[in-house]
Amino acid sequence: MDRKNNTSQTALPHHLLVMRNSAMGDVAMLPHALRALQAAYPKLRITVATQAMFKPFFAGLNVEFLVVDTKQTHHSLAGMWQLAAEARKLGIDAVADVHDVLRSQAFRLSMWLHGIRVAHIRKGRAEKRQFIRCGGRGMKPLCHTVSRYCDVFRQLGFRFDDPAPVIWTPRPNPMGEKEGTWVGFAPFSAQAGKTYPEDLARETVALLASRYDRVFIHSGGGKEAEFAQEMERTYPNVTALWGRVRFAGEMDLLGNLDCVVSMDSLVMHMAALVGTPTVSVWGATHPALGFLGWGTDQQLILQADMECRPCSVFGSKPCKYGDYRCLQAITPQMIVERVAVAVATRTR
Repeated sequence: MDRKNNTSQTALPHHLLVMRNSAMGDVAMLPHALRALQAAYPKLRITVATQAMFKPFFAGLNVEFLVVDTKQTHHSLAGMWQLAAEARKLGIDAVADVHDVLRSQAFRLSMWLHGIRVAHIRKGRAEKRQFIRCGGRGMKPLCHTVSRYCDVFRQLGFRFDDPAPVIWTPRPNPMGEKEGTWVGFAPFSAQAGKTYPEDLARETVALLASRYDRVFIHSGGGKEAEFAQEMERTYPNVTALWGRVRFAGEMDLLGNLDCVVSMDSLVMHMAALVGTPTVSVWGATHPALGFLGWGTDQQLILQADMECRPCSVFGSKPCKYGDYRCLQAITPQMIVERVAVAVATRTR
């Protein structure tokens, strides 16, 4: 499908649609690739097809949006064909599918059948499985997701370099005037293999609160929010963010932090979008699989060298020992030592 379109039409697209509906961390990596594309082709019109809640990730980019409602209107393949009809009315002349799931495949098939060029991401599933099987030993780091996004644009004829890391710029502060050193802590993830153990998280909060002026806990709802609120009650300089800020506000806050501690999760990628140093903690997964926050300082990565890790690409595989020893091996003291490095080298 892609080869026929790319060889039969050589003119560069004028209006590119880029599709990525989820997951949140993967969507948050897309703006880096679009930033590099726009720098090289400032006259290119770009429409991003994604969920409405993800729009704050693209702040500062000159892009339009085609909202994808995966829960109702566009939850079915027929719904994606309907979305493709809406896209054609916009004058789209090329599609970059950087998601490549059943829904996006249906969308791009419809566009292709109407003579519109399409290209899609190569996710490298086989090499990722090989990396897991050998624990990454003897293998080079795999292609980063941001680079894979850029490669999809290159399939359509665009020529440009991968983006540089984001340079920090001032942002509004949703938490008022900043005094002293502020750090964030995001110990949670949707997967147990990427969630910092609760007892160690409690100790980490205590250490951070004793060293820095304010500590902000990034979390989701439910038990995560309960933990954050308990820490807020325990330490007067700790603030639970759940319910206080939305995505846009959380990104603004991240842009005002001196450092954030994050698991292999969304906050790591949000911090990369605003140029905030991140102490990156890894358990069942591995930064060399291509999901590290773009531009993360290698000296701020924390991971244990164990024969059993990485055991999963996405952290969804249960620990064969039942104790997630890969996470237990990353102590709170190790975390606060790396935070000190990040804060000491922070330049603004």
